[in-house]
Amino acid sequence: MKPVSLYNDIASTSYPGRGIVIGKSADGSKAVIAYFIMGRSENSRNRVFAETEDGIKTQAFDPSKLVDPSLIIYSPVRVLGNKTIVTNGDQTDTVYDLMNEGQTFEQSLTTREFEPDGPNYTPRISGIVECENGNMNYAMSILKSADGNPDCCERYTFTYDKPINGLGRFIHTYMSDGNPLPSFEGEPTLVEIGNDDIDTFAEKIWNSLNEDNKVSLFVRYIDIASNKAESRIINKNK
Repeated sequence: MKPVSLYNDIASTSYPGRGIVIGKSADGSKAVIAYFIMGRSENSRNRVFAETEDGIKTQAFDPSKLVDPSLIIYSPVRVLGNKTIVTNGDQTDTVYDLMNEGQTFEQSLTTREFEPDGPNYTPRISGIVECENGNMNYAMSILKSADGNPDCCERYTFTYDKPINGLGRFIHTYMSDGNPLPSFEGEPTLVEIGNDDIDTFAEKIWNSLNEDNKVSLFVRYIDIASNKAESRIINKNK
């Protein structure tokens, strides 16, 4: 599979929904994570990312306009030891809690399925990055309905051991805009990560997202040798 431009892939549709990017910098020194959210409704657009002790949480930009918090207020990023968990919903807490009890990333997600927001049945996408002894590995997961049929939950986990410098994977909830929204299909897209500094990388992703629908972006660079992390947040609502 030939890698594609991350920025062109993001820009190729007006509504990829929520997206996770995980990869490795071109010099091999950093694990790279990005997570973005988009919105078409007023409720979805009324959000910002707020920093927490180990990651981020979503919160209402204008609390008076918050209608239903159940699927839009959650902690997308949490850290468990040398593992960074990133998801598009409250399954972040599920993965954190069950892995803390000794289960694996994949096992913990067997307790969850796609979101109950028919007719879209938005997939739950998740990722985990581990940096240990100067090495990095990561995994991604998607839980989705069977082509829009909620009677079946399809579960896919993709693991990447000793990832290649300068490359990453990109998974998002929707293939494109539509009604209902079509779920992501196939293996996470192989994308070029490059060796930009964190601010340039974040700016390029942000500028690639559809102007009307983008809401918030989180980027984290983790030094693989030391596990020290540097993060950036960009919110449309300020």
